[in-house]
Amino acid sequence: MVGSGSGGGGGGGKSGDSGRRALTADEANRLAITRFRNYQAGGRALTITVPSTGGGLTVTGAVDYRAKVGYGVVRGTGRDTSSDGLIEWSSTAVLILPMTNAPATAPSSPPTSGWYRRPVTTAGSSLDSALTIALGLGSDRPDNAELLPQNGAARLGQDEVRGHRVVVMSGPKSASAPGASGAVRYWVGSDGTMYRVRADLASEPQPVVVDFDTHPYVAVRPLPGVTPTPSS
Repeated sequence: MVGSGSGGGGGGGKSGDSGRRALTADEANRLAITRFRNYQAGGRALTITVPSTGGGLTVTGAVDYRAKVGYGVVRGTGRDTSSDGLIEWSSTAVLILPMTNAPATAPSSPPTSGWYRRPVTTAGSSLDSALTIALGLGSDRPDNAELLPQNGAARLGQDEVRGHRVVVMSGPKSASAPGASGAVRYWVGSDGTMYRVRADLASEPQPVVVDFDTHPYVAVRPLPGVTPTPSS
């Protein structure tokens, strides 16, 4: 079974799941353009649920899919507040501003001081893997719809995410989710809009879940030390 209905988390089953089968041409086209839709939109509001055996993390914020920069609030779940604060990231750097009382949403203008910068960890960090996956969900061109089924993409079922009817599809492990270690699932609307992504990690038994449009989008303002990727 796939899906989790209109709530977040990407967990249990959902009525209407008709099982795994090959993609139709229309479904392959939707999956092929779903990352391009994010790029066309410029940026998307999102919530990233990061698993961890020591207590998970939730990042509530936005990604600019043209500049390839993300920004938001990070909070611990099932742990103390030592990980809470603001976070901004690119493909190479993560900046964190610790806060004892982190806000529910990140301020539209990031504070100019108090940030700690570090390089992105390429292995062993579920947070950095999740951030990398979220950045990779936008592309300046559609994928090849004809190659997707050949590389393992399939239809898994139907679902509903925050009032949107979607088809759940598995996608091949590729540059679309560079931090993932295995299966990647996409919740995609009839026009190719991406509403949820779930990706397995090598370091954790539970998947990363990225939910889109969970709150209003606020444009990302890159901080010094986070170099945006120029649009091609």
